Amino acid sequence: MMTLALKDFATIRDEVYRKLGLYFEDSKVYFIQKRLEKRMETLAMESFADYAFLLRFGDKEGQEMQALANLVTTNETYMFREFEQLQAFADHCLPMILKPREAANDRRLRIWSAGCSSGEEPYTLAIILKEVMHDFDSWDVQIKATDIDQERLEMARRAVYDERSVHQVPAEYLSRHIVRLPAGYYAVKPETAKLVEIEHLNLSNRLAMRGMRNFDFIFCRNVLIYFDDASRKAVVDHFYNALKPGGFVFLGHSESIGRISSAFRLLRVGQHLVYQKE
Repeated sequence: MMTLALKDFATIRDEVYRKLGLYFEDSKVYFIQKRLEKRMETLAMESFADYAFLLRFGDKEGQEMQALANLVTTNETYMFREFEQLQAFADHCLPMILKPREAANDRRLRIWSAGCSSGEEPYTLAIILKEVMHDFDSWDVQIKATDIDQERLEMARRAVYDERSVHQVPAEYLSRHIVRLPAGYYAVKPETAKLVEIEHLNLSNRLAMRGMRNFDFIFCRNVLIYFDDASRKAVVDHFYNALKPGGFVFLGHSESIGRISSAFRLLRVGQHLVYQKE
């Protein structure tokens, strides 16, 4: 079996960082090697040095970098993951946005699921909004769902999941928003799924990120862990610009932006910490 030399790993790692903003420590050599082996078998390529050369000099359209991105990002997710955080969103943060908006006769609500993977998170948000907004039909609601992994985005567009993906959905929500299919699969009902707009987006693409604007909430849970501090700060700065005043950022439990940005106010909402744009 071939071994990924540190110099080839460094070349590949630096290209991934330059183009995707994802950073892998030297301890991730084996992790990267196992994923590269799949690509090299597909490409009938015999050495990691050849693959590093391809990535650096022969990938003008970025197709190989996209294929690699699909392999090195982890996509562990299911609906209603981190339920208590979603409760904080629904019970505390959402009313803080809706009440003044309603008083101003502005019934637009915009949410961004950044790093949506196969779509479980944005569809969860769609279900929550339809359940907790008492006059939902009078609002103009849009959930933008983005990810770098094209294969996962295709899964999100299909909105069909296995039992594991829906096992945490409350029973009453399940019956109203999800239909059971043959062979143990489940589909999000069209009237709920239509709230979600799915797009490909690289969070390190500065030009594309500048187009993301006027959001009330950004969910970016368990994504920033793949970035180093410099890339993380750049993404967080874009989030700040993408939010309306008073908007919120939700991160994963193990993530924090306090050390890299002082632009947000840290709030304790119920049992959870959230970041708000002042």
